[in-house]
Amino acid sequence: MHRTRPALVLAALSVSACLLAGCSTGPGDESDRTKVSTAAARAAGTPHIRLNTTDGQKHVSVRRGGRVTVEAGKIAKVSLSTVNGRVVHGAVSADGRTWAPDAVLDHGTAYRLTVVAAGAEGQKETKKVAFTTVAKTDRFTGTFTPDSGSTVGVGMPVSFTFDKAITDKKSVESAIEVSSSSGQAVAGHWFGAQRLDFRPQQYWKAHSTITVKIHLDGVKGAEGAYGEQDRTVRFTVGGSQVSTVDASKHQMTVVRDGKTLKTLPITAGAPNSTTWNGQMVISEKLISTRMNGASVGFAGQYDIPDVPHAMRLSTSGTFIHGNYWAPDSVFGNSNVSHGCVGLNDVKGGNDSGQHAAWFYDRSLIGDVVVVRNSGDGTIAPDNGLNGWNMSWEQWKAGSAR
Repeated sequence: MHRTRPALVLAALSVSACLLAGCSTGPGDESDRTKVSTAAARAAGTPHIRLNTTDGQKHVSVRRGGRVTVEAGKIAKVSLSTVNGRVVHGAVSADGRTWAPDAVLDHGTAYRLTVVAAGAEGQKETKKVAFTTVAKTDRFTGTFTPDSGSTVGVGMPVSFTFDKAITDKKSVESAIEVSSSSGQAVAGHWFGAQRLDFRPQQYWKAHSTITVKIHLDGVKGAEGAYGEQDRTVRFTVGGSQVSTVDASKHQMTVVRDGKTLKTLPITAGAPNSTTWNGQMVISEKLISTRMNGASVGFAGQYDIPDVPHAMRLSTSGTFIHGNYWAPDSVFGNSNVSHGCVGLNDVKGGNDSGQHAAWFYDRSLIGDVVVVRNSGDGTIAPDNGLNGWNMSWEQWKAGSAR
C-alpha cells in the first residue's frame, strides 16, 4: 500500500522523539522499527521494488506474473525471459514506476525476472526472482449468469458454476463481490463444491443495477485449481413481476410493480405428476422447444417437438409453456400436465392473442413464478435458480465467509 509523504515524515519524527526521550521497546517492537525505518528510507528517496511473485513461486498468474512496481524511485532496467532464453518484451509506464509484459505469459512456463530501480539521489535496488506460471491443466473457470449488460427479473440470483470442485470456498467466495445500487446486503451460498449463488434477503429492488466484481486471478480454489478470471460485470433489474399459480383453482395471477396485469386460466400437473410448489425463477426462454418424457422420467408418454413459448423453471424439467394439444376446456378447469404449468396456445405459437404468447412477451429471465396448492412438496433450492425457497438465515449459513 502507498503511504503519503506526510505520514512517512511524521513516522520518522515520532521515532526520533522516542529516542530523545529514552523510550524503551519490547521484543515485539522490532517489526515496527523495521517498518518505520523502511518508510523513512522511502521518504528519503530510496527505491523499493514490488513484484507480484516471490522467488521459486509456482502456479503464478499469466496475467500478473512479471509485473513490476517501484516506489520512491524509477525503473532503470527490467529483464524477463524464459529459462530457455526467450526474451519477453514489455513497456515502462510514462512515470517510470511500473513495467508490464506486452502480452500475457505462457502457461506452465518457467521465467527469470531481474529488476533494477534507481532513486532520486542515485540509490539503486536490484531484485531477481525465478517463477513458474500456472499450467493450463491447473486452472479453474466459473461460468456465471446473468450476462453482463442484460436486463433481468427481480428474482435472478448471480450464479457461478465452477468446472472443478472447490475446497477453499472462503478464498473463492471472498474474491467475488456482488453489490446493488439499491444498497441491499448480498450473501453467497454454496450448493455443493462447484456452485455458488448470490442473492439479497428479499428480491432485488426493481430498476436497480447489480455489479459483480470477479477477482479470481491467482486465487487457489483447490489443489490443481487456480483462477484466472478478473473482470467486472453489470446487469440491470427490470420491473418487479411475480406471477402466482394456484394449482387448485387452475389459474395464474400476474402482478407487476404491485399492479395485477391479468389472471390467466392454466393447467398444472395431474394428480400422479403434480407440479412443484414454491418460488421458481425463469432461467431460460425458448420460443419453441422439444419436450420428451424420457428426459424427465416419463419415457414413452409424450414427445412433442414444437412446444411453443417455453420458459424453464427448474433444472429437472419444470416449464411454464404454451399448450396447443389439450382441449380448451381444461384451462381453468383441470390439471392434466406431467408437472409443467400450461397456458392455452396454438401450434406454431404464432397467435399473439393466446395466453401463452401474452405471458411470454411480458416475461423476463429472472421473473418469479410462485406455485401453490399443487399437492406436491416445495422445490429444492438448487433445482434451478430457486434459492428463494430458503430463509435468509439458511441462506447465509451456506456462505463460506
